[in-house]
Amino acid sequence: MLDTILGLLRSTGIAELAADPELLIKTLIMYVIVGVLIYLAVVKKFEPMLLLPIAFGMLLANLPGAELMHMDLFLGEKLDLTRVIQEGGLIDYLYLGVKLGIYPSLIFIGIGAMTDFSPLIANPVSLLIGAGAQLGVFVAFSGALMIGFIPMAAAAIGIIGGADGPTAILVTKQLAPILLGPIAIAAYSYMALIPMIQPPFMKLLTTKKERAIVMTNLRPVSRVEKVVFPIVTTVVVCLIIPDAAPLVGCLMFGNLLNVCGVTERLSKTAQNELINIVTIFLGVSVGATANAESFLNFETIVIILLGLFAFVVSTCGGLLTAKLLNLLTGGKINPLIGSAGVSAVPMAARVSQMVGQKENPANFLLMHAMGPNVAGVIGSAVSAGVFLSWFA
Repeated sequence: MLDTILGLLRSTGIAELAADPELLIKTLIMYVIVGVLIYLAVVKKFEPMLLLPIAFGMLLANLPGAELMHMDLFLGEKLDLTRVIQEGGLIDYLYLGVKLGIYPSLIFIGIGAMTDFSPLIANPVSLLIGAGAQLGVFVAFSGALMIGFIPMAAAAIGIIGGADGPTAILVTKQLAPILLGPIAIAAYSYMALIPMIQPPFMKLLTTKKERAIVMTNLRPVSRVEKVVFPIVTTVVVCLIIPDAAPLVGCLMFGNLLNVCGVTERLSKTAQNELINIVTIFLGVSVGATANAESFLNFETIVIILLGLFAFVVSTCGGLLTAKLLNLLTGGKINPLIGSAGVSAVPMAARVSQMVGQKENPANFLLMHAMGPNVAGVIGSAVSAGVFLSWFA
């Protein structure tokens, strides 16, 4: 009886931690990080639907002895499904949706169904702002190369600048899966912190007069234009960059479900049940890749700093592009909408509105900012396609 009790005690996670002081310290640090993410999600309400599943996935991955996630099953050149089924735990099975690129594409269907492309259609110049906001992606990619990251890892780090979690996950799982934990956490954290990160740079790069510019109302967009836009965009983008097809195609398919007027049930499913279920699976499985062994190292710190740098440069790239367009149009464009060129929809557009109204309470920039915002979604997907075509 005593031997049975002792055997039971030795098999506990507590005994495993007690036997390895280094593991104990690392695990406690990971629990602190989990606590911070949960605090940001629950108390501060920063992207709770994203950060909370990721945080709990991290918690599950750092429970000694639970063996829910085995990242080594997914790091080979070819995925061995038989081995995953035989040796994997619960989260290994969920992670297959990440490894096979299923979750990001399904989430893009939901994003497309929830997104109104009318501001972009009414003001096509917004595409230039969305393109300018991809500057951070390629600057951070170059920076990562210069400090010693291999090209595939550098591409995965650079895509953080697009401020698009699903896109960052899709690129990373194909090019640098071992970095998925820190890259996903950095991407979603910076998306959540947009209201804190962007305003100082918005004020730094614009004058008070520019921030007070009132833009004229956008023209009405016809139903025909709304239906034709996702079809034409899919064809044009995917013919030029075929590797962007999974993201751009799913984004535009979701939008077509919404605007065509005959698939309301499918559109509502994509906007609600589909995206909610997939977000849970994606968040938990991605968070579970961040165990103490792979996450707590100097490389993770560098990735998080490079991700912040990429995001800041992308914000500045959008602002500077909008300033140039304002100059070319004779002062008709408020440069603040440039910060919305990153693809965090609709939070980045709301920040443009917030900063603009502080300068001029009669200013309503939200719909104008939504043009660059949705252009940024397309831009980040195209940037991902470019990297995948280069390195995948």
